[in-house]
Amino acid sequence: MYYKSLMLIFFIFFASACKTTHMTEDPIKTPIAEKKPKEFIKNGDVRIDNYYWLNERENPKVIAYLNAENAYYEVKTKHTKDFQTALFEEMKARIKEDDESVPYKKNGYFYLTRYVKGGQYPIYSRKKEQLSEPEEILFDVNAMAKDFDYFQLGGLNVSPNNELAAFSVDTVSRRLYTLQIKNLKTGEIYPEKIPNTSGGSVWAADNKTLFYVVKNPTTLREEAIYKHVLGTDVAQDELVFFEKDDTFSVYITKSKSEKYLMIVSNSTVSTEYQILGSDQPNGKFSVFQKRERDLEYDIDHYNGYFYIVTNKDKALNFKVMKTPERQTSKDNWVDVIPHRKDVLIEDMSLFKDYMVLEEREMGLNKIRIKRWDDTDDYYLPFHDETYTATTSYNPEFETELLRYSYNSLTTPASVIDFNMKDKTSEVKKEQQVLGGKFDKNNYVSQRFWATARDGAKVAISLVRHKDTPLSPETPLLLYAYGSYGYTIDPNFSSTRLSLLDRGFIFAIAHVRGGEYLGREWYENGKLLNKKNTFYDFIDSGKYLVEQKYTSPAHLYAEGGSAGGLLMGAIVNMQPDLFNGVIAQVPFVDVMTTMLDESIPLTTGEYDEWGNPNDKTYYDYMKSYSPYDNVKAQAYPNMLVTTGLHDSQVQYFEPAKWVAKLRELKTNDKQLFLYTDMEAGHGGASGRFDALKEIAKEFVFLLDLEGVRQ
Repeated sequence: MYYKSLMLIFFIFFASACKTTHMTEDPIKTPIAEKKPKEFIKNGDVRIDNYYWLNERENPKVIAYLNAENAYYEVKTKHTKDFQTALFEEMKARIKEDDESVPYKKNGYFYLTRYVKGGQYPIYSRKKEQLSEPEEILFDVNAMAKDFDYFQLGGLNVSPNNELAAFSVDTVSRRLYTLQIKNLKTGEIYPEKIPNTSGGSVWAADNKTLFYVVKNPTTLREEAIYKHVLGTDVAQDELVFFEKDDTFSVYITKSKSEKYLMIVSNSTVSTEYQILGSDQPNGKFSVFQKRERDLEYDIDHYNGYFYIVTNKDKALNFKVMKTPERQTSKDNWVDVIPHRKDVLIEDMSLFKDYMVLEEREMGLNKIRIKRWDDTDDYYLPFHDETYTATTSYNPEFETELLRYSYNSLTTPASVIDFNMKDKTSEVKKEQQVLGGKFDKNNYVSQRFWATARDGAKVAISLVRHKDTPLSPETPLLLYAYGSYGYTIDPNFSSTRLSLLDRGFIFAIAHVRGGEYLGREWYENGKLLNKKNTFYDFIDSGKYLVEQKYTSPAHLYAEGGSAGGLLMGAIVNMQPDLFNGVIAQVPFVDVMTTMLDESIPLTTGEYDEWGNPNDKTYYDYMKSYSPYDNVKAQAYPNMLVTTGLHDSQVQYFEPAKWVAKLRELKTNDKQLFLYTDMEAGHGGASGRFDALKEIAKEFVFLLDLEGVRQ
């Protein structure tokens, strides 16, 4: 609705916003943004930003420019619309519309999530004690979302007595949630509405006290913990904790034992927990271990002890320690699982008789199961060359069943219950790929190791149809992220089949900046090592070309958010290596963003990118910042996407970037900016609407290859 109303504004203001005029008479003309030079001076350096004015979200001329870019995209891709529709229907047809999750049991109820045919959103329900009992619908999100262009339900949290549910709603896609409470016995939604929250909350043991997180509405930093007592005025809610350090964010959780409430303050390199008995909601939280720079830790509670995953004592890949629950400072911590140089500990789950660790070795997931009495200690067996295996949600404490998920580039996701005592497995569900054409034996996945320019070995996970040749004529899409230590695992995708079945190869470059090869792999791809991320990606692409899996005429690249920064860097550094690039919600204006502390997430990211107020970091960041390094050269075909309400990467970063590319690029290859005028960082909220976005991207690639159906 908002988008339609803005179209009128576009026609009124377009002539004054852009150099290109008479858009209605000549709709194919390229939009050219007006240049309004703005000077920035920092560390003795002067930067001129000609398109800074595009950050004026409420300026009708800005909206006009974004709509002009959208109109240009629509006209230039008009010949692909039928193909986009067909591709959308093809991908949708593979999805089981009336699907449901494997139920999990918690506190006497089985909880499940299901979808109905035609439904864009899930239905959350539960059954008491037995799956044969009648279904109790908690939330039908289809009904809740019917009057909104965007709708996100989050933070579902049932009280210990099973009678109340806290939930949160975002209808703008700014990730500012309104928190509410529903009576599950009567169906009544209580009048309390708590705005500007993160969406998450935790119940105390008294079933009436709710702790929640409030965001700063400008910077979107999770900065405060409040306490609400059921039936009281929200305006009188008590501030429990305010995080004064703006490089930290804060959240609240509960130990699996349900005994402790835990406030967590964290930054990129430091953690601090505060704990309080969940049966003492009016008590005072106590610091578990005070924050120290470069000390990270996560805790959980079991049988009189806290177990701690931490990098204490320079344990780069983390180790497990424990401490008595009443002696929590680090001086009391003792080793349980020592640090190992080549094994990264990623997560820990505690059960009555077992500790379960998620580890990563040589890039591959491993699940380790260890009895508390030390009578058994083993790993689940996985045999594929490249795969993804992770533990699922396991809320039950007194159980011998571990639920985990497994998939690979060729194998749809399975949910598996593993008996940790007798070591038997039961596949509870395998993702169905409908349409009658999918056979996993028709696809081949492999892992290769490319040598980067400094000698580092970079893993590449690759999948193709078995009939697709490895040839310079074969189109190949190379994907990566490479920041925050986040690892892109080789997951199955039913939508990706639409590329693979049309002769594309898909590959993931596990570049530095992620943790594919452990914590050191991450450390070597951030701060003053950030360029390693870009070099790894470029060198992975060159390796694929050298091995004749593809060629520059048929090599494509894709990345989103911080991966969009990667896309912006590589097209400046090595534009001739790629025929086309997709940059989704790209973080490309590094300098202006990191120098503006009012922009969401900036201060909390100094330990990821560096603080540009320091000249050393300023100079290094400026040397790779995509927007600052656009120059007069030939660029590949490019599709850039963003959302007007994006809270993570503001829409004006990609908008400015495209405007500058249009000004300076020396060739006539395609350059599109598409702005979703209703969505934010995650795109459309409906499960089928999201497929339309994927169809746009796939058709962009296929059209460049001359594939029209």
